[in-house]
Amino acid sequence: MYIHLRLGEQAADDLAAETFLRAFRGRDRYDPGRPSARAWLYGIASNLIADHARNEARRYRALARSAEPTAIAAHDDRVAQRVSAATMQPRLAAGLARLSSGDRAVVLLIACAELTYEEVADALGIPPGTVGSRLNRARRKLRIIIGPQEETL
Repeated sequence: MYIHLRLGEQAADDLAAETFLRAFRGRDRYDPGRPSARAWLYGIASNLIADHARNEARRYRALARSAEPTAIAAHDDRVAQRVSAATMQPRLAAGLARLSSGDRAVVLLIACAELTYEEVADALGIPPGTVGSRLNRARRKLRIIIGPQEETL
């Protein structure tokens, strides 16, 4: 699911397979003292995704351009629109495209893969404090980019 959300359906299967292939080939470097291989596998996946970072940002920019929110006249419909994931998609995609690759990886590992700060730190090979800093910075940027939606009539 994490790879699918980051790169799209077509690349997800290939990258998931490549993740497990690299894990198998690098099994001698795995530390069996780790409580779980989950973060290690997400780390491998994140490294593969980093190789696709430019394409990922392009994809988010294209998604932001292609999905325009529709104008809705009724007040009830405007309220529903504000909380609709479909309405947020273009702005969220634009925001994700504008984040650095490292910030984007932290946001998506926490939001999509539901990893803890410690698991994200392990997956990306960074200190947990850096995870918190990146997430905080990314959230601030996304709040500015997404912002409140103007009412449409």
